Amino acid sequence: MNNIALRKVTLDNIHQLQAISRQTFFETFSTGNTEENMNKYLEEELSVEKLTAELHDSNSQFYFATINDKIVGYLKLNTGQAQTELKDDRALEIERIYALKEYLGKGVGEALYEHAIQIARQMNADYVWLGVWEENPRAINFYKKNGFVEFDKHVFKLGDDEQTDIMMKLQL
Repeated sequence: MNNIALRKVTLDNIHQLQAISRQTFFETFSTGNTEENMNKYLEEELSVEKLTAELHDSNSQFYFATINDKIVGYLKLNTGQAQTELKDDRALEIERIYALKEYLGKGVGEALYEHAIQIARQMNADYVWLGVWEENPRAINFYKKNGFVEFDKHVFKLGDDEQTDIMMKLQL
């Protein structure tokens, strides 16, 4: 699909951001987690208040992927102190990259990923890094295919469940 457009998310788009964030997170992880833990995460971590704070952070950027003006995915990037783990000024973190389930395999994730790499190169980052759930082989394989290598692990808390994310890095 080559009719994917990307646009930066602004505060005017907060409710659209919340909707796509919640839907894609639920579609991606609901089968491997309890309803209680999913609801807690969706309510607390993807609240309008939390997303607004993230949008206000000058070290974080969000982008929508759209097809015919329909939001079909999104990307969240972090630099500097907004990064969730490393906080390295020479790095760019891809914190979130999601596409609606019906658009998986249709180039949405690839377009968002390519945009992230383009931004990393523009800022002269030494590397791009991310955390991916150890039970998400589709994502792990995507990143390995694109040259990322595992370098560490960290805990991702979903409700009261402590899960392991594999940390991956791509040297630029």
